Amino acid sequence: MNDAIFQENVPLILHRAFRRAFSQALQCKLREKILSTEIVNRGIEDSGPYAGSLSFSVRVRRGFPDFLHSVNLKYVKLGYVYLISHGIYFVTAPILIVIFSAQIGKLTWQDLSLIKFDLPNALFLTGLLALILYVYLDLMPRSTYLVDFACYRPPTELKISKEEYIDLARKSGKFNEAAIKFQQRVLKNSGIGDETYLPRIVFRPGYKINLKDGREEAAMLLFGAVDTILAATKIPIKDIKILIVNCGILNTTPSLSAMLINHYKLRHDVQSFNLGGMGCAAGIVAIDLARDLLNVYKGSYALVVSTEVVSFSWYSGNELDMLLPNCFFRMGAAAVLLSNRLLDRWRAKYQLKQLVRTHKGMDDKSFKSIQLKEDGERKQGLSVSKDVMEVGGNALKANITTLGPLVLPVSEQFHFFTSLLFKTNSNNHKPSIPNYKLAFEHVCIQATSKKVLDEIHNNLELTEEYMEPSRKTLERFGNTSSSSVWYELAYLEAFGKIKRGNRIWQIAFGSGFKCNSVVWKALTSVGTPPKRSPWIEDSK
Repeated sequence: MNDAIFQENVPLILHRAFRRAFSQALQCKLREKILSTEIVNRGIEDSGPYAGSLSFSVRVRRGFPDFLHSVNLKYVKLGYVYLISHGIYFVTAPILIVIFSAQIGKLTWQDLSLIKFDLPNALFLTGLLALILYVYLDLMPRSTYLVDFACYRPPTELKISKEEYIDLARKSGKFNEAAIKFQQRVLKNSGIGDETYLPRIVFRPGYKINLKDGREEAAMLLFGAVDTILAATKIPIKDIKILIVNCGILNTTPSLSAMLINHYKLRHDVQSFNLGGMGCAAGIVAIDLARDLLNVYKGSYALVVSTEVVSFSWYSGNELDMLLPNCFFRMGAAAVLLSNRLLDRWRAKYQLKQLVRTHKGMDDKSFKSIQLKEDGERKQGLSVSKDVMEVGGNALKANITTLGPLVLPVSEQFHFFTSLLFKTNSNNHKPSIPNYKLAFEHVCIQATSKKVLDEIHNNLELTEEYMEPSRKTLERFGNTSSSSVWYELAYLEAFGKIKRGNRIWQIAFGSGFKCNSVVWKALTSVGTPPKRSPWIEDSK
């Protein structure tokens, strides 16, 4: 998205022909540099030597990298390392059983008649087998089950349309005309609808970010999501052994996790964690942490709560790169109940199959792509750099390349791997993108923006059916940060798209820069929409 602006003033009669020819030529020239163009009409010149002529500019932006020409073998290797390390537990048992069965099969009735089955020997043999079985089951990671999840829908009075957003922003007196027009242009092309939720307090003239309003918004979102999940699952509070809360910007003392412990009177030995500053990808980070903790505290329940406090990240200045989060971030929260109890398999909705996290923080461009900072007037806000599309594309490419060996069918892996080998030996050979549609029935891509969804749609060659949950969530709820992928899964449930055995792929991005993926397998079909679905208007 590095802007290189070339401005020309041409007579109105030549405008259309010149614009088309120039755009095509520039696109061809810059195609290999991962750039995209946008022609901006600047109107008719009022004065100067070109008065009466049409003025326009060509803006060149950096976009997603071409996945086909930039696959890194080290991420493919990393995926196979994950596959081998996770598969060793499940391969060991069948091998031991085969060896043991082969040895038993060699025994004859005469051999068995010579064995003395006295009580001490029988007890010793039984104890030895029980010990072996216990050690194996203790060492083998237990499956993690998603018992249920809930998404919070804010009150109707907090709905704000795009037109009302601009009207309130103008009346607030905080933005100059250039900032107003910029937000208006971004909202128009954002993919966000007219029923998203914002705290109206941020538009009040003279409003300043404060902890009181931040805590109140956090309490409404967190308590709303947790109340819903507790009502849906009927899990006693005392059974929750692990609590993980993630919120990117608002980090208070006491923490948000402590606020939940106090409000719901959780047990005194609850394992509590509060993740902050990790952006929109923190929800999947929290799932990964919960899975590890469940392997330590076996037979427990883990409650994961994901949210973002918009009023505390709101920017009231005029720096354009810091105004983008205002246009996209909206209110929302999700609560997820996880378990590794074997008996919960029969009541759980999903089983966690794979989770891959990618962090590009070692690269300075990635590290600085999204950051909380102050502008020249010391007004705080999130700054989004012009390189964020390139950075996000590289992180996504690394993540899905690592994920591929864990989820793709063997035939597709062989096709992709041979294609990749030919690519390394030939500069003219174009490798194929793995067909991820063979690995998943549904994809939930974090509803960041229409442009990001379009880029992923084109690069991964997904169909509109795969993109539907993300696009609908962006339109209805906006970008709710780390909880976004759960609103998308709720959409699939609400419209009866989840069938037993379906595999669901959730992808999230976050500052740092991070790209995380988690894969779930549906253990049951969702025939009727959950009573408290955020997509059912009368469900509250």
